[in-house]
Amino acid sequence: MPELPEITAHAERLERLIGGTMLERFEPLSFTALKTFSPAPELAQGEALRHVGDRGKHLLLGFGDITFVVHLMQGGRLRPDTGKARRPRNGVARWYFGDGQRLLLTEAGTERRAGVWVVSGDPLVSAPLADLGPDADEMTAEQVAAALAEHSMRLHTFLRDQRVIAGVGRRLANEICHRARLSPFAQTRALGAADVATLHAALRETIAEGLADERGRDEMSASKDRPAQVHGRTGQPCPVCGDEVREITYNRYTVNYCATCQTGGKILADNALSRLGVPKEQWGRGRQHG
Repeated sequence: MPELPEITAHAERLERLIGGTMLERFEPLSFTALKTFSPAPELAQGEALRHVGDRGKHLLLGFGDITFVVHLMQGGRLRPDTGKARRPRNGVARWYFGDGQRLLLTEAGTERRAGVWVVSGDPLVSAPLADLGPDADEMTAEQVAAALAEHSMRLHTFLRDQRVIAGVGRRLANEICHRARLSPFAQTRALGAADVATLHAALRETIAEGLADERGRDEMSASKDRPAQVHGRTGQPCPVCGDEVREITYNRYTVNYCATCQTGGKILADNALSRLGVPKEQWGRGRQHG
C-alpha cells in the first residue's frame, strides 16, 4: 500500500499537472467508488482545482468548498487517463477537466477497497480523516513520547495504527524499527528516553529518504522498488551487519527484522511457522513476501 512518502510526492505531481484546472464532471465507474451520499459530487463542477494535498495515506483534491478524499488502498492508482476508454480496466472513478485532461482512479486485484469520499468544508474534521493521528513526518519527539506512553502495544503495531500515527504502513514500520535498532515486538511503554529519541529520528529519516526517492520518479513507484534495508528482503543479508533478514508472517502482512541489529540475536516467534512444524533455526529462510 502506498504510504506517506509515495502519497506526498504523488500529490505534488498531480498539483503540477492539473492544478488550477476547472472540473467538468466526476464519474463513478464502480458501485463501490463513492463512499459518501452527501454532498453531491456535482457541487464541485465548474470549480478550479485549488489544491492537491495529502493526509496520512489519502490524497485530497480540493475544488472550492468541496474536497474529494481518495484512498488508494493496496492496489489503487490515480493517474492521467491517457487511454480514455469508456469502461477502463479496473476503473473505479474518473474526473473530467475543462482542458480535456482526465484523471482515472483504478484498483488492481479483487478487493475493491479503493474509493472516494466527497466532503464539504474542512476535510480534516470529517470522515475518513477526522480520526487520524498526526502525520508521521510532522510529529515532534515529545508527541511520539506521549503517544508511546498512552498506547500499550507492540512497537510495529503502534507505528501502523493510523489513529496514532498517520501515513506509516508495513514497509515504513519495518524500516523504522530496523533503523532505530529496536525490536518490532518491543512494548511501547517499556521504551526509555534514549529509545524514544532514536525512534523519532528513525521515523523522520526513513520518511525523508523515501520522499526523496519518490520525488525523483515520474510516477508512483511499485512496492518492490521502494528503499528497503529489511522490508521484503527475507533470507537476504542485512546491509548493516550481514546477518540474515528474518520474517514473521501474519494473515495480511509480514514483519521483517534483523536479529543482530534489533533483538540482540534473539529470533522472534513466528506462530505460523511453529504450527507447521518448521524448526526454529529455519525461521525466516527462503520465503518471500511483499
